Amino acid sequence: MAKFNDFNNPRVAALPAHLKQFIVDQKYEHYTPVDQAVWRYVMRQNYSYLKDVAYYPYIPGLKKAGLTIERIPDLKEMNDALGKIGWGAVTVDGFIPPAAFMEYQAYRVLVIAADIRQLKHIEYTPAPDIIHESAGHAPIIAEKDYHEYLSYFGSIGSKAMFSARDFDLYEAIRSLSILKEMPDADPDEIEEAENMVAYCQQNLGEPSEMALLSRLHWWTVEYGLIGSLDDPKIYGAGLLSSIGESVTCMRPEVKKIWYTIDAINYPYDITKPQPQLFVTPNFQNLIHVLDEFADTMSFRVGGEHGLKKAIECKNTCTVVYSSGLQVSGTVTEVRLSEAGDPYYIRLSGPAALAYGDKEIEGHGKAYHKDGFSSPVGRLSVYSKPLEDFEIGNLKDIGVEAGETVLLEFESGIRVSGKVENILTFDGKVQIITFSDCSVIGKDGETLFEPSWGAYDMAVGSKITSVFCGAADKGSFEEAVYKSSRGTYHPQYDLSTLALHQIYQKVRDIRQSKGNEHLLPGLFEQIRKDHQDDWLCPIEILEILEQGNLYQETATLIRTFLQYKIQSNPELRKLISDGLYLIQHPIPQS
Repeated sequence: MAKFNDFNNPRVAALPAHLKQFIVDQKYEHYTPVDQAVWRYVMRQNYSYLKDVAYYPYIPGLKKAGLTIERIPDLKEMNDALGKIGWGAVTVDGFIPPAAFMEYQAYRVLVIAADIRQLKHIEYTPAPDIIHESAGHAPIIAEKDYHEYLSYFGSIGSKAMFSARDFDLYEAIRSLSILKEMPDADPDEIEEAENMVAYCQQNLGEPSEMALLSRLHWWTVEYGLIGSLDDPKIYGAGLLSSIGESVTCMRPEVKKIWYTIDAINYPYDITKPQPQLFVTPNFQNLIHVLDEFADTMSFRVGGEHGLKKAIECKNTCTVVYSSGLQVSGTVTEVRLSEAGDPYYIRLSGPAALAYGDKEIEGHGKAYHKDGFSSPVGRLSVYSKPLEDFEIGNLKDIGVEAGETVLLEFESGIRVSGKVENILTFDGKVQIITFSDCSVIGKDGETLFEPSWGAYDMAVGSKITSVFCGAADKGSFEEAVYKSSRGTYHPQYDLSTLALHQIYQKVRDIRQSKGNEHLLPGLFEQIRKDHQDDWLCPIEILEILEQGNLYQETATLIRTFLQYKIQSNPELRKLISDGLYLIQHPIPQS
């Protein structure tokens, strides 16, 4: 990656390396004049409609986030504004994995897709774009209760267990979103991609913690309503950034349901309007529901539940002993007592030991390159958990550097060997290192033998937490999964470049309040060479009507647009809404 630009924003500067890998340069100069016109059209429509149905004052919200209606936001300006409320922003290439997205939120950094939707997808696009992310998410960030929820959601989501099938679904959704933004995509290929998304959704099996959390995120952060069932207001970014669905969602046929934990039972389809939406009475209720779900998650439950989820995950997870010791790696085996309590765990491949999310010196994955295994539980003849023994108590039972000892666990596992080192943190015994060590299972099987080298025994009477990812991601050098498929970036032909020039001239005329005499000729170029375009004629008409200029050309434009409505009914609402704002201009402050 090129030199990292943190825009002097402390939140962005604090991002760890495994999240920085997703960041791309915004490359503001790549936005075309048509892109700027798309932004302006959507934002003007948003203000016209959302001023009455959005939860927060739209224009003040935009300003607090460093946004304007007139032009696509610059990331530096956004970071300057968001930094004042303790947030930051970065640009990425389309969809990123849910786990990474959540973790950005935990760091209080908004993830913004650098691309912008095409004109033909101006109402809605399944692909994340700068309109959705900045115009949808950013303006409400200044709302304290909401951004506290967003950050809290991220901290919980970053520990959620995922499955291999979650990655399959992510890749399918990302591929479909990229295809749908390609102007000349093969319809058969799009259909195949849609079928793959449907297949993945229908074959997820039992939803993972991440899948269920993604539903809560969707029905709140993306598509949430707040207030009452009879008169809700919009706060979800997916609705705020869709000039189509922000209107249709308020219709009676879209069912409104009080937001509770039951929302996890409602999957969603990113390619279609939502059949129902959830209404929260306030943002505190969002935190309450999130906590209710988090209480069922592996990172809070631990034990058998968490370890089985880790085995299903088949990726790096962290197992936390009651002593506070954190063991990171791929969990491959857990042995349970008749009561269902874990008494032995095994991690394969590189593993690392940590405490307080910081790797313990000498216990990184280079040292534990072949994995890690250890008993869990109490010693058989002592009521006090081993982690609570003081140094003097340990000596009393023969656990002392240089001494040979036999430790028998309630589970029947026996550990014998010469004590080389005892590691404690904050008054808790966490690791006892043995040489010439044997570990024998309750049925007499060999779990570790002296020829394998030193044996580091984890100490803890139970497993209190299991979560996805490494405890110390920086030291573990964990590379969060990143798709190999990039988003589509068009190459423009000469005709399209000529149209861009027309859009730019119109934009310059509107901003400078000069050279209006060029407008009739510019419209003639569109009518002659770019008959499919409808947005630039609206922008020309706006200037003519506001200045009461060239009424003959204005009449020709209105006739042109009416013809487009008749020949392209799908453009009726877009053109009609554009004409409405010419007659009802929005205030600029």
